[in-house]
Amino acid sequence: MKIYADPITVNCRKVLAGLHLIGAPYELHHVDYFKAEQKSPEYMALNPNASVPAMMDGDLVLWESNAILQYAADKTGNAAVYPADLKTRADINRWLLWESSSWFPSTYVYLVENCVKPLLGGEPDPAVLDAQNAQFHKLAGILDHRLKNSKWVCGANPTIADIALAAPIHLHGWQKLPLKDHPNLVRWMTNDVEYLPCWKDTMVYEGFTLQQ
Repeated sequence: MKIYADPITVNCRKVLAGLHLIGAPYELHHVDYFKAEQKSPEYMALNPNASVPAMMDGDLVLWESNAILQYAADKTGNAAVYPADLKTRADINRWLLWESSSWFPSTYVYLVENCVKPLLGGEPDPAVLDAQNAQFHKLAGILDHRLKNSKWVCGANPTIADIALAAPIHLHGWQKLPLKDHPNLVRWMTNDVEYLPCWKDTMVYEGFTLQQ
């Protein structure tokens, strides 16, 4: 599999960490997000959305990070991280859809305001952050409740759902996410996800750097 990605972005970090968890070999082709290489005609021939990541495996081209993880898990036959059991798989798929439709858009507001804008010389807009707080706490509460009696999101072991849900908050300190009222979510992220080898191997640090 060829992965076209910039490892510093949320969805690329998700795919790279997920592929590590799955144990799927891949060939990384760097697409520099801050240089807008994702908008080049060559790249858009792969992904007309002008977003990263994209995957090519033979004649198959996939975009959408969660679809890439689902495909890679099935291709490698790793049923531990994406079980074939109908109900478990439906549960994982539910969280993958929720992440892309609700969780990522909410957390992305904090990423833009508290990380991207300052890095580019701007200032966070308090009004934008205040407007997002209620939605963020609603969503964080849903995930926190799920993790109240479970170490991982879908079962006794980490799955691609955990990686997908963790990726949008991978810079949670720098993002200044209001997490203190969601202790189960904090525990899952800081005590469990962040100790996974796949997470450590794909670290992104403050300033969107890959090295401290």
